[in-house]
Order: sequence, then C-alpha cells, then structure tokens
Amino acid sequence: MLMERRHKRRRKAVTIVLVVLALIVAVRIALPYVILKYANKTLAEMDGYNGHIEDIDLAVIRGAYKLDSIYINQVDSVTKKETPFLAASLVDLSIEWRSLFKGSLVGEVIVDNPVVRFTKEKVEPKEVAKDSSDFRKVLEEFMPLKINRLEFRNGQLQYVDNTSNPKVDISMTDVDVVALNLRNSYDSAAVLPARIDARATIYDGRLTMKMKLNPLAEVPTFDMNAEWKNTNLVKLNEFFQAYAKIDVNKGTFGLYTEVAAKEGTFTGYVKPLLQDIDVLGKEDRKDNILRKVWESVTGTVSEIFENQSKETFATKIPFHGDIKDPKANIFFAIMQILENAFINALQPSIDQQINLATVDKVQEEKKGFLQKVFGDKEKDNDQAKDTEKAKRDKKKEKKEKKEKDRG
Repeated sequence: MLMERRHKRRRKAVTIVLVVLALIVAVRIALPYVILKYANKTLAEMDGYNGHIEDIDLAVIRGAYKLDSIYINQVDSVTKKETPFLAASLVDLSIEWRSLFKGSLVGEVIVDNPVVRFTKEKVEPKEVAKDSSDFRKVLEEFMPLKINRLEFRNGQLQYVDNTSNPKVDISMTDVDVVALNLRNSYDSAAVLPARIDARATIYDGRLTMKMKLNPLAEVPTFDMNAEWKNTNLVKLNEFFQAYAKIDVNKGTFGLYTEVAAKEGTFTGYVKPLLQDIDVLGKEDRKDNILRKVWESVTGTVSEIFENQSKETFATKIPFHGDIKDPKANIFFAIMQILENAFINALQPSIDQQINLATVDKVQEEKKGFLQKVFGDKEKDNDQAKDTEKAKRDKKKEKKEKKEKDRG
C-alpha cells in the first residue's frame, strides 16, 4: 500500500511538471503570435500612419525580441493614400547588459537596412522635422525600456519631391549610425556623456559626423563636427534642374562644419567647398534661350568667385547666437567669399576651433586681406569721430589757456 501511494504521488508530480512544461512551451509558441497581432494592431491604429510587421522572434534568455520586415507608411487623412515612410529588414530590441551590470535597466535597439523616406507632397519643410520626431516615437512604442544605445546599419535616407519638375528623388546611402549612453547609464560625471558617430555615402562622396552630447539636458548641449567630401554634383542634376534651373556638367561638393551649444547659446561655422564647377557645356545645346542665359550667369558668378589657381570655390561662414533666434554673420560671409576669390582657397578640413568653451564668448573675427585694405567702415567712422573730437577739445583747451594768460 505504501509503495503504491508513493508511485501515485510520483506520477502526480511528474504529471504536474509535464503539464507546467507543456503550458510553458505552449505559451512560448503562442506568445510571438500574440505579440505580433498586438503590434500590428498598434501600428494600424497609429494616427496618420499605417504599418505592418511580417514576423516576431523572441529570445527569452537574452531578454530580446526581433521585428522581421517592418514598414510604416504615412496616410493622407483625406485621400487615405499611403506613402512609404519607414522600412527595415530587422529591428532587434533587447536589454543592454553593459548598463544592467552597472545597475541601470535600459534597452538597446539595432536596426538593419533601414530606409527612411521624406516625401514632399505640397507640405512645408517643417513637416520633415515632425516626421523625424514621429520616427523616434515609433521606436519608443516598441521598446518597453528607455533606449540607451541605438544603432542603424546599412541604412538609406531618401528625399522625394513629386511636386517638382523634374521630380526629385535623391538618397544618402550606406548610412551607419551608433548612438551610445543616451540615458546616461554610465560615465554620469561627464559633461557630455553620450556620443553619436555616423557615416554615409552621398553620390560618390563620403559624410562622417561625430557628436558628444548631454541628451538629458533641458536645453541642447552638444559638441559636433562633420565632414562631407567629394560628392559628384552631376549625379544631383535632377535636384539642380528642379530647384535652380541649371545643369551641372562637372564638379564636386564638400562641406565642413563645427557646432557647439549650451545654455541656450550656440557657436560654430560652416565651410562649403566647390571644385571644378562647370554649369554650361556641350550638353546644354538643346536648352531654351532663358535656360542658357541663367546657366551662363550662374557659371560666370562661380567663375568670378573661384580661386583660379586651385579651381576651388570656398568660404567659411561663422555663426553665433541664441537657439531660439539663430543668426549668421552675412557680411562676414561675403567678405570671406571675396577674399577667397582673390587671395587664397580655404584648406579642406575641420579647423578644430569649436567646443563648449567657445560657446560663452564670441570669438573676435580675424580681419582678412580685404578688411585690412578697406577697413571696418563703421569702426573707422567711430574712430574718425573720436579723433576729430579730441582735436576740437585740444584746440579749445589751448584757446582757454591763452585767454587766461592774457587776463
């Protein structure tokens, strides 16, 4: 009897264990489908958007899940027409173990082959900024934890204008972005604890950007520099034809910039560089007379302001101001263009002049050659007035002294 009871208890225990295991397996099998259905329902109910996920894979031990083949389209509220906005072959969302070991429960997101498309359909440029913000909200919807690490691999950033003639469809490809410590889960004592590194290809050219920032600051606080080198402008001809009404037959473009901001103030510069520019050639013989005139004017202007020895058109435009009211020194930009035209071409590199320490004080603008020759008119006028006043005062003083001596 005793042995029989023991056998029954064992069988009962084994049965319970098997049932529990079966339930766990069943839940594990069903969970991805439940989550997938919930996620697609959420995407379908987004205001102004409609999206879909092909499949979801869970990695329970790793504390992660993957979204396979996701897309999100913008939906016109009147026509219900859908326009592609975001797509990715894979989105991996997981716990960031590095932060977990330091006592912070935050997440990381890795996106493979993302394509972000901004489409202009009679909307203002501010809508692009709105779409960018919405994209961030989309990520946060699917990440139950605060994102501390974000990575984009082999991405594409596309701009399409269906309202222009010709239609514009340009892309930034091979986009790789890594953003670290966005929630300040480590290196908390650093002034700029987070870092963003980005690289991309732009029509044979290469863009690199490095930024240090404090993403938790109440006002923008960052130190950024970027280099954009050797983009083939001929491959952007539909852009120039649509917006500038010109054809580019030859030329490359580069841009160098440094910007830093803190406490609501920013300072920096932008240094564009055009080389071997030709906007009028044999390819333009079939253009109408107005197009030819405009291209001739454009070509002449670039030729005048081009450094003839290096065939380079360049300038450096510094800016400094309040975040709410950014203003660039236009006069200084014009002077720099003229100086470049007749004196020297700027070196194609970052100057390593801008950081957080330079934000508080506006750097005194160094005089270029033309400024030295022609001078600062306003300042010269003030100096002339001061000199004239000093002469009058001295003359008056001598006259009073003579009268006193006579008396």
